[in-house]
Amino acid sequence: MKTVNHWIGGKTVEGASGNWGPVTDPATGAVTTQVALASAEEVDAAVSAAQEAYATWGTSSLAQRTSILFRYRALLDAHRDDIAALITAEHGKVHSDALGEVARGLEIVELACGITTQLKGELSTQVSNRVDVSAIRQSLGVVAGITPFNFPAMVPMWMFPLAIACGNTFVLKPSEKDPSPANFLAELAAEAGLPDGVLNVVHGDKVAVDALLTHPDVAAVSFVGSTPIARYIHATASANGKRVQALGGAKNHMLVLPDADLDAAADAAVSAAYGSAGERCMAISAVVAISSIADELVDKIRERAEKIKIGPGNDPVSEMGPLITKAHRDKVATYVTGAAAQGAEVVLDGTGYTVDGFEGGHWIGLSLLDKVSTDSDAYRDEIFGPVLCVLRADTYEDGLALINASPYGNGTAIFTRDGGAARRFQLEVEAGMVGVNVPIPVPVGYHSFGGWKDSLFGDHHIYGNDGVHFYTRGKVVTTRWPDPSEGHIGVDLGFPRNH
Repeated sequence: MKTVNHWIGGKTVEGASGNWGPVTDPATGAVTTQVALASAEEVDAAVSAAQEAYATWGTSSLAQRTSILFRYRALLDAHRDDIAALITAEHGKVHSDALGEVARGLEIVELACGITTQLKGELSTQVSNRVDVSAIRQSLGVVAGITPFNFPAMVPMWMFPLAIACGNTFVLKPSEKDPSPANFLAELAAEAGLPDGVLNVVHGDKVAVDALLTHPDVAAVSFVGSTPIARYIHATASANGKRVQALGGAKNHMLVLPDADLDAAADAAVSAAYGSAGERCMAISAVVAISSIADELVDKIRERAEKIKIGPGNDPVSEMGPLITKAHRDKVATYVTGAAAQGAEVVLDGTGYTVDGFEGGHWIGLSLLDKVSTDSDAYRDEIFGPVLCVLRADTYEDGLALINASPYGNGTAIFTRDGGAARRFQLEVEAGMVGVNVPIPVPVGYHSFGGWKDSLFGDHHIYGNDGVHFYTRGKVVTTRWPDPSEGHIGVDLGFPRNH
């Protein structure tokens, strides 16, 4: 059986806690790997390695950092298929989807390669007689990232490349459900020339998480996951004096107006709801259809959903793979099996789906629930699976009010041909990311990603300008150099004057 250990100080370090976690192949249900679960002492060793590396990395030149990142970007590009294969083996998503994940992670590596312009300071000269004021940004020290199972390569790459480009050192705690991609990313970074200890990977469960949240030498924590855990991460790390960005869960809505291209809207709904088996925080899980076109739209979504090919992620004909674990598969199924009792019309029920030859896999088919009420479990909870709820509203105003009443505010979309309605929506909707005829509005790397309300805890979104600001802190320097011909000024007890 394959064993995944920690990566500390530039080398593989065998797990010493005696605790191991199982990693399954979602397509077969077989345990293929065991992953070391770190003790608090092992987390401390990783933080110590990062602290030692920071002594030199924190004062390294921008030229040195970016040259390593450029080499790293080239290695990641050369190993796209290898990274994607690891994702498929442990997460289950189809290879093409895994390649897309790697590509979106590479965007942030590319942003980090150009960090020199992002870290430029400001200078104001002669603010008073021979007085200049400058503003600079400096690194924090050791920072940590805690990342989810659904994007085991992309989300780590949303964090550590920017962090180390800014001069920090990094400790990554990836999901223990699919740990191999994180180690491979660290190995490639070392091959690119990243000094030992700048990037460390410790695997584990809540013990490792809590050790990072309370460690006195960790200056900041980045997190992506569910809302309850994001709230806990934010509260615990903040109480221990750390800067925190904690991105939580979502219930993303797609409002479809009567003038929309319904074929395009149906295509988008199926892609956004069922891609990656619905295991993504930017999935569209609720379509809000204006009543006059709701029946037609539901029919079009059903026709498309019935044609999706489900199978092992390494099969080129598969369009959707299995769910990450059997327990998660069973939990997702309960929302479908209980929907009718809570007033929904079950248009498609995917709970009985299996794949010939892979009966032990964590399979579930596509489910479509119509006429869902806002007080039903399927609507209120983040299901994180291939279940699409359709809700109906009589008017634009009713649909907007429904969306804004949700406690989540991660992403949303509107489908319409009316520019005025689209403009109103993007200003009036209470969400951090908005798509206009775009179902999954994930920003490009040089803009920041993050939601509102219960989808984000902390003041900073991830990557983009917010990411750079999160991994640095500002300092303002006021300087006065007396002119060589100037005599002694003498004592002045008054408040400094700028004019």
